[in-house]
Amino acid sequence: MSGKTDAQTIRKYYNVALELVMKCRPIAMEGYEKTEAVFETKAAYFDLVTEYDKKLEYLLSMELQKAFPESKFIGEEDMADKKKKPELTDAPTWIIDPIDGTTNFIHRFPNWCISVGLTIRKELVVGVVYLPAVNEMYSAWIGHGAYLNGQPISVSKCTNIKSAVIGAEMSLIVPVPVRDKNVKRLCKLASNCSGCRGLGSAAVSLCYVARGSIDCFFVEDLQAWDIAGGALIIREAGGYVCHTKGGEFSVLKPDCIAAATPELAKDVIALIEEADQLTEFTFT
Repeated sequence: MSGKTDAQTIRKYYNVALELVMKCRPIAMEGYEKTEAVFETKAAYFDLVTEYDKKLEYLLSMELQKAFPESKFIGEEDMADKKKKPELTDAPTWIIDPIDGTTNFIHRFPNWCISVGLTIRKELVVGVVYLPAVNEMYSAWIGHGAYLNGQPISVSKCTNIKSAVIGAEMSLIVPVPVRDKNVKRLCKLASNCSGCRGLGSAAVSLCYVARGSIDCFFVEDLQAWDIAGGALIIREAGGYVCHTKGGEFSVLKPDCIAAATPELAKDVIALIEEADQLTEFTFT
């Protein structure tokens, strides 16, 4: 591919992705409604996968490949099975998380989703995040706004951490290598905002920022498929996405602050810097 991809082509990618993700609902809900879930652990006891993660990723990958043979794929389960590292080229690349929030899915807690992002020339151009349990479809394609079930959404106008409700990924306190860092950051931010929420899914949290239900979400130590779909949706909803240290956001190393406004992101960056300098867990 050369030159800029035209809007009509991107819209086609977007429309097909929406249709295919919606077709996944019966399969996803079959697994969600089972009274006893069957799952396996991956590299760590808290990293879970079900047969439905694999079924959904296979379905999405096969159908998208059929519709767009030029596509490449970065899928959570495929990467895990083949022990591959994700990489982006200029080719259209689908970044798929078949179930983001698998622990929620297993426990029949509704905050889980199917997340699909598309990059062309390494730039995010399509984002689709679908919550089957509550039938909420969040979507965006570059330059055309963000939507919830077809209706426009936008971020809040919050500019100050003291009045902000923030989202955090509580499960990142569990892995020992990143525990201290994440505990310090969570305590520092939670003690300086008006409320802190842990939804158990990064993609869902990003969509809640996009719709204005929370004002900011901060996270490190995740993967491209956790963030790709929601990052574009936030930007198209008028929000701001950057690296946790304030630099440019990278989908392949998605340490990020997703905030309603740049001013709020600046507050969060400052508190993260303060937290990283702490040697004791004392917070003001």
